Amino acid sequence: MSQNNSSSINNEPFASNQEPTALIHARIIDPESGRDEMGGLLIEDGIITDVGPHLSKNAPNGAKVVDCAGHVLCPGLIDMLVFTGEPGEEHRETLASASRAAAAGGVTSLVCMPNTDPVIDEVALVDFLQRRARDTAIVRVNVMAAMTKGLRGDEMTEIGLLLDAGAIAFTNGKNSVTNAQVMRRILSYSNDFDALIVHYTEDPDLRGDGVMNEGEVSSRLGLPGISTLAETIMLERDMRLAADTGARYHNATISCADSLDIIKRAKSKGLKVSSGVSITHLTLNENDIGPYRTFCKVRPPLRKEEDRMAMVEGLKNGEIDVIVSAHDPKDAEVKRQPFAEAAYGAVGVETLLPAALRLYHNQEIDLTTLLAAMTINPAKILGLDNGRIKVGAPADLTLFDLNTPWIIDRDLLQSRSKNSAFDESKVEGRVLKTFVNGKKVYEFGKTGPTFIS
Repeated sequence: MSQNNSSSINNEPFASNQEPTALIHARIIDPESGRDEMGGLLIEDGIITDVGPHLSKNAPNGAKVVDCAGHVLCPGLIDMLVFTGEPGEEHRETLASASRAAAAGGVTSLVCMPNTDPVIDEVALVDFLQRRARDTAIVRVNVMAAMTKGLRGDEMTEIGLLLDAGAIAFTNGKNSVTNAQVMRRILSYSNDFDALIVHYTEDPDLRGDGVMNEGEVSSRLGLPGISTLAETIMLERDMRLAADTGARYHNATISCADSLDIIKRAKSKGLKVSSGVSITHLTLNENDIGPYRTFCKVRPPLRKEEDRMAMVEGLKNGEIDVIVSAHDPKDAEVKRQPFAEAAYGAVGVETLLPAALRLYHNQEIDLTTLLAAMTINPAKILGLDNGRIKVGAPADLTLFDLNTPWIIDRDLLQSRSKNSAFDESKVEGRVLKTFVNGKKVYEFGKTGPTFIS
């Protein structure tokens, strides 16, 4: 797997000669190694230099001590699907505000989509976004560049040059490439560079004017529906093209049982494919739309409970690799509309972990498997060196209280936009501290959240 350039670039704002720090009395969970034990770790110059039970109660002489009070210490979360508004629509979200939301949610690495104004489809724009991140963000920001110019789906971008400039992968955002010949060329060309192609699969003709999942609930609400065929037909096509080209392919977000079956068959054939699922599709279903809640109008649409359960089972079995927030900030003007006219999208990076912990507390999935889908799995797919707790790895870490109950209040979220599908939801699990390259960037204390830039 090729190693991208963005990891070293985004180390720069965090690199410094820090005093040694020992995090002791922690429940250390590292999904890569399977470690789940009481212990501690030592951080020197942003790198983990020691880890194990011998550091549970005692720290080396001269080290600053952080008592974790028995809470869970895991690798910092990596969110593979984040939309922001910078450049062009900073009123929705900036890299600074998105990074604060990420830090509050224990996310230490963001992968930003190219759906901006202008679209991130040129080398200069990749460089601009990286420089803005270095200047304003408090977590790592990686850039996923456009795979077609202007996201129009008809002309391939300069994948090789964009990769050299630091793009971590290539996508068309939530605009599917409907032209099979163009998609085949993209996959074939990307294979020459071992570049990762991330595709959102939805046939726009089959979607039509639908606004939610097609079925009994949409009929009852009097809303036009979107068939799962819009997703599965495009996904099936992509799997055949991936087989033809041998390219690395990641499906951004699947949402239904039929799509999971397609992914399972592709993996059984040894194709280099992986898939993600959004936290909303793991924890919510079409019934959560209730009385036309526009905060639950997302793409792909929330599906039936049977599909949600299939997503959980696919994650549990390793058939789904990654959980994403699909963070998509929208302002009140486009969300406070009748359901059919309201914009798609929900913020989610700050609530990714507490929402995911619902699955653990409901005994639907074990904690290590759940955390793997937000740490080591995206790290391996993207070729990053974080997402793990081991000697020599960057000290990107999240400390969280597994059992603290609280209620999500959209007005208290760090994102500039407040369109949370989990608004007013009761959750268990609160991020207490977030470290990026050994530096504490966020802490939740008795007086509330504190950010350290």
